[in-house]
Amino acid sequence: MTRIEHLKKFITKYFDGQAYELEAITGDASFRRYFRVATSTQQLIVMDSDPHKVNNLPYITLNKVFTKQGFLLPEILASDQEQGFFILTDLGQTHLADLLEDEHREDYYQQLITLNAQWAQTPPASIMLPYDQAFIKRELDIFSQWLVADFINIEINEKQQSLWQQSCHLLIKTMLEQPQVTMHRDYHSRNIMRCNQQWAIIDYQDAVQGPLCYDLVSLLRDCYFKLPNAQLTRLLKYSFDEFKQHKLMADVSYDEFTYWFDLTGLQRHLKAAGIFCRLYLRDGKKGYLDNIVPTLDYIIEIAAKYDELQFMSQWVANTIKPKVIAKLKESRQ
Repeated sequence: MTRIEHLKKFITKYFDGQAYELEAITGDASFRRYFRVATSTQQLIVMDSDPHKVNNLPYITLNKVFTKQGFLLPEILASDQEQGFFILTDLGQTHLADLLEDEHREDYYQQLITLNAQWAQTPPASIMLPYDQAFIKRELDIFSQWLVADFINIEINEKQQSLWQQSCHLLIKTMLEQPQVTMHRDYHSRNIMRCNQQWAIIDYQDAVQGPLCYDLVSLLRDCYFKLPNAQLTRLLKYSFDEFKQHKLMADVSYDEFTYWFDLTGLQRHLKAAGIFCRLYLRDGKKGYLDNIVPTLDYIIEIAAKYDELQFMSQWVANTIKPKVIAKLKESRQ
């Protein structure tokens, strides 16, 4: 039997032979596949997460952890953990990404900043890895390996390598000096859903203990959507006040907080740009190619604000971005 045949057998057993329709849901960047399954009486989600490719234990364990804290997540109704099949509640089809032109957008972001502050206070679970120096460095290496070496195929000379390592060291230092909290790692518009007037969170399985500003960067400097600068500034000030109110930080100035935010964002966007290249080169997924240049633009813009990061801004602007644009043009021919 093929994997899809095993999946259908699992679904048929769950519905006790009742007729159903199966519809693929596209767009996930991981090895997981999702389907919407509908019978005459109900509609659910089926997740196909091959245990030979994906460790499903964090998904199962953290589902219990975050649900216990009162967050709205897909409920696991049934599973075949040996094969990696899960039946989940259906939270609908409306993501934050679908509401970004809504007149209430800023209200939504304020609600999600508050939710971020609450999420950050989730007690650590043993399965949450520490987002430590080695972890952060591995993610920065995704950029240098998958984008610089593999996607645009350029070698970094000795001087560039030294300056790159200095920049990485500064980013790592800045992330580690922040309060370490429970971090979603992908708290952005495609992983936040609107369900029955509530916010629901998906793709939580990579949660770690890491820097306070990381999820806020994911939300406010989303790789898939750019907030107008004035609105971003208001929301960043709101975040500062909200995090203070939730006692997530003490004796931190607003300038220091925005510095944390900016440099954490640089690390995240470097990683993201590398991942978009990896998805194309390793997994054959072209759907993220259009997100590479806007993500590089974030890096160029933010790094330019700081004297100690001028190399990063200029290197990405003058060397990396032009070669990426040329490679993208080539890949579409």
